[in-house]
Amino acid sequence: MAADIKPEMLAPATDRRVLIEYLAAGCKPEREWRIGTEHEKHVYRREDYRPLAYDGAPQSIRAILERLVERGWRPILEGGNPIALDDGKGCSITLEPGGQFELSGAPLASIHETCDEIGRHLTEVKAVGAELDVGFLGLGYQPKWPRPGLPWMPKGRYAIMRRYMPPRGALGLDMMQATCTVQVNLDFDCERTMVEMFRIGLALQPIATALFANSPFKEGTPCGWLSYRSHIWTDTDPDRCGMLPFVFDDGFGFERYVDYMLDVPMYFVYRDGRYIDVAGQSFRDFMAGRLPGYPGHYPRLGDWIDHLTTVFTEVRLKRFLEMRGADGGPWNRLCALPAFWVGLLYDAAARRAAHDLVRDWSEAERAALRRDVPRLALKTPFRGGTVRDVALKVLCIAHQGLARRRCEDWVGRDETVFLKPLFQIAEADFTMAEELLCAFNGRWQGQIDPLFREYAY
Repeated sequence: MAADIKPEMLAPATDRRVLIEYLAAGCKPEREWRIGTEHEKHVYRREDYRPLAYDGAPQSIRAILERLVERGWRPILEGGNPIALDDGKGCSITLEPGGQFELSGAPLASIHETCDEIGRHLTEVKAVGAELDVGFLGLGYQPKWPRPGLPWMPKGRYAIMRRYMPPRGALGLDMMQATCTVQVNLDFDCERTMVEMFRIGLALQPIATALFANSPFKEGTPCGWLSYRSHIWTDTDPDRCGMLPFVFDDGFGFERYVDYMLDVPMYFVYRDGRYIDVAGQSFRDFMAGRLPGYPGHYPRLGDWIDHLTTVFTEVRLKRFLEMRGADGGPWNRLCALPAFWVGLLYDAAARRAAHDLVRDWSEAERAALRRDVPRLALKTPFRGGTVRDVALKVLCIAHQGLARRRCEDWVGRDETVFLKPLFQIAEADFTMAEELLCAFNGRWQGQIDPLFREYAY
C-alpha cells in the first residue's frame, strides 16, 4: 500500500492561525499522556560486517522488509519499492538514508509496555537476521566503514536532502548515512506545560547525551569524541539544528515556534506520489502561492506536517515533544531513555524540580554543554564540578518521578528499574563509549571487528 493520506492533511494551510492551531491541538489531558519510543540500528552482513544495500538478494534491506511482510507487517511503497512497514496497531518500521533500521513504537501508557514492545521487535528482526545471516548493532555512529561507501535508500526525500546538505554543513551526509539514535516522544496538556517541558528538555539534553555516549569510533579507529553522533549535529545545517535559545525567551509558545518553522528553508513538496525539490525555498512564499519551485500552488496541512519533520533540533515540537539527544545503544539503554524523560517530565513535582535545577543556566552555559559534552561526556566541566554531578542529581529527580507514577509490572517492579543502567554509568563515571575504547585498546588489540560480535543485538 502507499502511505496513508488522512483527510485533515488535505485541508488548506495558507493561514498562519491554522498552523498554530495544528500544534495546539496536541494538548491532551494528563490521563491520556502516552510514551512513544523510536530507535535506529545499523544492519550488516555477519560474514564481513559490511552494511546492507537496499537491493541485492539474499542479503539486503529489501529482503528483511519482505521477510517481515511474511510475518504480518503491511508494506508501504514508494516507486514500487517497500520503504516502510506498518503493523496496523500504531507501530511502524522505517528506513534512514543509509539503511539504518528504525522502529517507531506505538504510543503506550508505561515504560514496561514500551520495553516489551522493543523486546518483541528485536526478537523478530533477530529471527529474520538469523535466516539471512545479518546482524543488528546499536551504536551512535557506523564504527568501521567510510561514509562515502555507505548505501542509500530509494526514498525521494533523501535524494533531495543528499543534494542540499553538503553546502550547509561538512557533516550532513554523515548524519544521514551513518548515525543511529534512540528518542522518546512525550505529550503535554497545555501550552504552559509544553514550554516548561521544552526548556527542561533543551537544557538537559546534553546530560542525556553524556549518559548515552556510545559513538567513539570512525573508520575503525577512535575519533576523539565519545558521542561523535552528537558532534555531527553541530556541523549539519545551522538553519535547522541546535539548541533554540528563543525557547527560553519570555512569551515563547506555539506561535513563536510556528514563526521559527516558517523561517526554516523547505526541502520538498510531496504531490501525487512524487517529491518536488524546493530545497532552500520559503514556506511563507508557499502560503502566498509564490513558491519558485512550485509556482501557483498552495500548501495543504500535510505539507506543514512534512515541514515540521525537517528540523533536527535537540528537542523537536510536533503535536508532541521529541527528545533527540541520545546515541543508539543496547536493549536496556533503549528502555532507559523513556524512563529518564518520563521520570523528569510526566510527574509535576519532578518537573518543578528539574525546572528549578536549570532555571538559572545561562545561554552561554547551555551552549558550552552542547559543544563540549560530545567530546568529554560526564567529565565535562560545569559550575565547579562536572556533568556527572548534574547527571546524578537529574537521575535522582527522575527516579522520584517514576516512583510516584506507581506503574508496576506483573512482579511488582515499578518503572524505576529502567534507570539502573544510567545510575551505573553515572556512579562509575564511565560511559559505554569509554567501555568500548577500553576494549579496543585492550582485548581487541586495536581491531574494530570484535565490536560487531560482542555488542550485536
